[in-house]
Amino acid sequence: MKGILLINLGSPDSTTVPDVRLYLREFLMDGRVLDVPWLPRWFIVNCAILPKRPYESAEAYEKIWTPQGSPLVATGRAVQRGLEARAGMPVELAMRYRNPSVKQALANLMRRGVDEVYVFPLFPHYAMSSFETAVEHVRAVAARHAPHLRLRCAEPYFDEPEYIGALVESAADYLREDFDHLLFSFHGVPERHLRKGGCAAAEYRAGVQCCKPGMPSYATCYRAQCLATADAFVRAAALPRENFSVAFQSRLGRDPWMRPYTDMELKRLAVAGVKKLLVICPAFTADCLETLEEIAMRGRETFIEAGGTEFRLIPCLNERPAWLDALAAMVRKAFGDGVSSAAPPRSQRQSPAMPVS
Repeated sequence: MKGILLINLGSPDSTTVPDVRLYLREFLMDGRVLDVPWLPRWFIVNCAILPKRPYESAEAYEKIWTPQGSPLVATGRAVQRGLEARAGMPVELAMRYRNPSVKQALANLMRRGVDEVYVFPLFPHYAMSSFETAVEHVRAVAARHAPHLRLRCAEPYFDEPEYIGALVESAADYLREDFDHLLFSFHGVPERHLRKGGCAAAEYRAGVQCCKPGMPSYATCYRAQCLATADAFVRAAALPRENFSVAFQSRLGRDPWMRPYTDMELKRLAVAGVKKLLVICPAFTADCLETLEEIAMRGRETFIEAGGTEFRLIPCLNERPAWLDALAAMVRKAFGDGVSSAAPPRSQRQSPAMPVS
């Protein structure tokens, strides 16, 4: 009996400061997110971040919270229901951090008779702090609580035709309207994460090319995969090359992150004369704090204050029918192709066609 486990990053259980603190502690104590040894990581999280950050984050979550709770979880539930109807097999939703938990989702699948699980991270691109940590967490939980389950893991689908097609469909109405520029805002990662993934251009230098298909590092190069998504989108939507740019958002701390930074790019575009701006966030398949508050609210304010006049955020794929159809098609293709449940370590992976470890 086959089943599907959708997994996303996570959300606090409520907007209260204690719940936000629990979420941030679990998230930031992950060694694939804050990748320093455990002891300094503990001091950074508990002594430098958690005394103040939960209060600020709680205020931000209050601005986007819905009657159904977290937008990320509510949308995830809608995607779960829609995919189950299309795929004709049990589907469960889990979050890497907090709830619904991976342990409970796997228990639900087993209760429904499932013994083979297709793990589908809702992250199109490979990054150690999202795709990798989600998959490894599912493997660890399954090994402890359901060792008989056979796990199959999705590959990054940053340039899959189904994903790109759904992304273009979601933006079609916005692209038909008058606008000056389209900004792709991807979630950023620290440059050191790129180095660990073997990126050929881990440190930002304007004009330096990133990893290319066929290079050993391409399978784990987050930057290259983001650029590939933007390129595939622009080609599919037939957009002029001069009418878009790429930036990276949500940096944390003082270490250098992927550049250009979205907040700085918003200012640059406005100063350069862009008046009507469209923004799309392809690293997120569902709207969440980073899109609804960071971009739609704070990003809009930054752009307008710098001289822009019109700012429109293209919503994420969320539960759009085209995205549900794309998910079902990718799942059918994976099961039909016999995706392997085994995987080599990251250093041995040569192409994105190989399953993640």
